[in-house]
Amino acid sequence: MSPSALYRTVARAEAITWTLLILAMILKYGIKVGDWPVSIAGFIHGFVFLSYIATAVLVGMNQRWRKRLILGAAATSIVPFLTIPFDKWLERNGKLDGQWRTTATDHPGDKSWMDSLMRWLVARPVLTAVILFVVIVGVFSSMLVMGPPGGRS
Repeated sequence: MSPSALYRTVARAEAITWTLLILAMILKYGIKVGDWPVSIAGFIHGFVFLSYIATAVLVGMNQRWRKRLILGAAATSIVPFLTIPFDKWLERNGKLDGQWRTTATDHPGDKSWMDSLMRWLVARPVLTAVILFVVIVGVFSSMLVMGPPGGRS
């Protein structure tokens, strides 16, 4: 899967989970069916939200985005559905062009230890997926222990 395809897939998944969360909130507060829809949709959205941030960082590093653009990409997950137009903007501006960089080039950016680590990771996609999954589960579990935004009701 190319960086563009991975980014687009996770960006769309993030927008879909926003839809699920909004619908769940309508069920909870508008129709008064209880907390269960928000618990389920919130769980799914939280996991995909963190996955999107990890994907934005990985793809941004691979594509040699500036740190500000990587941060901006991650921040688009905070606003419902913003990942979709941002993905289209990235595509229009050629920010998603190219494949995974698994070997060093003459580019000055290929000299840093961070770039070497990124190349090592993308050369091992299964291992990288497992590592990212474990990290995301760890962060997600910590957030679940802390509780939802605004506290527990």
